[in-house]
Amino acid sequence: MIRTDAQALEQARDRLIVALDVPTEKAALALVSQLEGQCTWFKVGLELFIAAGPSIVEKLVSLGYSVFLDLKLHDIPNTVAGAVRTAGSLGARMLTIHAGGGPAMLLAAQDAAATLADPPQILAVTVLTSMDQQQLASVGVSHSAPDQVALLARLGLAVGIHGFVCSPQEVARLRGMTGEAGVLVTPGIRPAGAAQGDQQRIATPAEALRLGASYLVVGRPVTGAENPAQTAAAIVHEMSTALLHEART
Repeated sequence: MIRTDAQALEQARDRLIVALDVPTEKAALALVSQLEGQCTWFKVGLELFIAAGPSIVEKLVSLGYSVFLDLKLHDIPNTVAGAVRTAGSLGARMLTIHAGGGPAMLLAAQDAAATLADPPQILAVTVLTSMDQQQLASVGVSHSAPDQVALLARLGLAVGIHGFVCSPQEVARLRGMTGEAGVLVTPGIRPAGAAQGDQQRIATPAEALRLGASYLVVGRPVTGAENPAQTAAAIVHEMSTALLHEART
């Protein structure tokens, strides 16, 4: 239970994931150095993983950070299972797969993770936060975004996956589906005044926590800031204030 400002700050730092969406390992490690003490998690996505290779995950782990490996795996079940086992051996603590790959692929990923001594948390990606109703319709999805997110989450829950990536706008609904045990990772976080960019379904850090997010992923508002550490500290402060308020109400 959170009782003090210091406890709230510590929990906020543990629930902020900064996305290292940069093109080189050198840039990533420089940013990590700047953000020392501001967060305990970093996200490695496709851009950095392709540029730096698997070793960037191992380097971040060796520095004492938790790594969210956001590769959004989406392939035939056997291929995804192999990728899950390999990613788990790197030390990543969370790993994304696309829920749209279907029940067989989701089950293969979950079963592969279960064979590992220290498995990553499998996170099923529901609907990308860059997609609005028009974008969904263009690829043949007639459901609303919230209904499509819920449909895909049910596929994951049916095979034992309790971790999901969803926008702030769907996190409350998924929290109701998963209960307290669910791990809900929420991108599309934009502090007040930050540019929206290509994200469509967004919220502030305080709003996302209030709605039930487990972790918040923040990228460009931090990585593109003139002073990334100062920006991250402001986000952590907003999160800690929200956590304190929640604990006292």
